[in-house]
Amino acid sequence: MKFSGKVIKYGDNVDTDVIIPARYLNTSVKEELAAHCMEDLDPDFSKKVEPGDIIVAGSNFGCGSSREHAPVAIKASGISCVIAPSFARIFYRNSINTGLAILECPKAFEGISDGDKIEVDTDSGEIRDLTNGKVFKASAFPGFIEKIIRSDGLVGYTKTKLQ
Repeated sequence: MKFSGKVIKYGDNVDTDVIIPARYLNTSVKEELAAHCMEDLDPDFSKKVEPGDIIVAGSNFGCGSSREHAPVAIKASGISCVIAPSFARIFYRNSINTGLAILECPKAFEGISDGDKIEVDTDSGEIRDLTNGKVFKASAFPGFIEKIIRSDGLVGYTKTKLQ
């Protein structure tokens, strides 16, 4: 899979309560979740995010509670991919389950700036910053994870397998 977009950058320990505040957990409507994604950390997020944009964040992205609403809100907002040095394990798994592409790459966080235009190739793990010319390497997805993400998550993957 290949993604291309503008970077929206955040720091370390962005938790699920910031990604989607608890006051919005009474809905599972994706568009509603997207409208409130990141609003306590970045009130302009829903206004500035464009389809295909990519979040580059610091370590331990998605820490906090185990709510699946967080990766759903990110994906529904138009974000195509999240890159960070590390992810909270339950967020990592929830992201795969909901079809949100995520890549671990410490060097990318250090070398990519907010607003840069980047390209991501999950097959090779290559992250190319088109703004500054730097190239970073993340681990490519294992085949089974690639299939789940391409199927828009675990439910879509399971439906495909059952047909």
